[in-house]
Amino acid sequence: MNAPATFDPQAFRAALGTFTTGVTIITTRTAEGEPIGITANSFNSVSLNPPLVLWSLAKNARSLPAFSSERHWNVHVLAAEQEALSGRFAAQGSDKFAGVELDDGIGPAPLLPDCTARFQCRTAFQYEGGDHVIFVGEVLAFDSSGHAPLVFQSGQYALAARKPRTELRLAAPPPPECSYTEDLLGYLLGRAHYQMLDTLRRLLAGQQLDEQQFFILSILCIRDHLTLDEINAFVGYTGLKVSAETLQALQQQDLIACEQDAAGTERYVMTALGREASLHQIALAKAVEAEVADKLDAGDVMALKVLLKRLVAATDPGLPDLWAAR
Repeated sequence: MNAPATFDPQAFRAALGTFTTGVTIITTRTAEGEPIGITANSFNSVSLNPPLVLWSLAKNARSLPAFSSERHWNVHVLAAEQEALSGRFAAQGSDKFAGVELDDGIGPAPLLPDCTARFQCRTAFQYEGGDHVIFVGEVLAFDSSGHAPLVFQSGQYALAARKPRTELRLAAPPPPECSYTEDLLGYLLGRAHYQMLDTLRRLLAGQQLDEQQFFILSILCIRDHLTLDEINAFVGYTGLKVSAETLQALQQQDLIACEQDAAGTERYVMTALGREASLHQIALAKAVEAEVADKLDAGDVMALKVLLKRLVAATDPGLPDLWAAR
């Protein structure tokens, strides 16, 4: 059957792309034993009993003869860290398996390591479906690692984050429209920020430092020879204003030093003791982050970082870039 004249294939493809999927690599071997692998997101489950899965391959694919003739193939559900591997197997004309140490499987098909899940299959049925061939496979063995999966949506890689289940609260009255609720973005960001900052503050207190001094030392550890105004430009987003007295207190602790440039402008630099203290503070901050990350799923952590970076970029009022022109 031909598509209607008004049917736009590109628009159809874009609409299909809104369906979020995982990313897989399907592997097999040629009749000569050469390993074959392709990236695909057409994978899906068919049946639990018997255990069946399916995927499809374009009729013009170079690997179609190998998959059509070899009954054994493996499906690898890629982890979020395997984006580069996905790109390698999606390309043509390269040695896709170079440097990859394969695991032992129950069949001849190559078995890639470190995936979110793997399904070792044998072709049960093979159908023509339009411009693709559909392979239905019997799952002979499988395993899963718990790694966060790589996700594909609207033509781009994405990250998956688990959404907490919302329990129905029959007895709870609706909140007033003007109140802070658990769905208000500013409240959620603020509470998460201050809860993590409270933990860091308690750790810094043991070092006789406060959060403002932490920011100052962190900045000077990245870029020193800064004036008081330049330091304040970099900490402006915190709502804190660095004073000359604060810098003088850090000088008295021999954590920073003040120098004059050729124009007579006072500029602040890290001392060896200050750099050591700053590195220790960063380690404390990393420890707080690791403690929080341990309570979350790895995929949630990666997705959270991506979303926060996008939020920072979207709300940036034009602050100077600390990492630029170092």
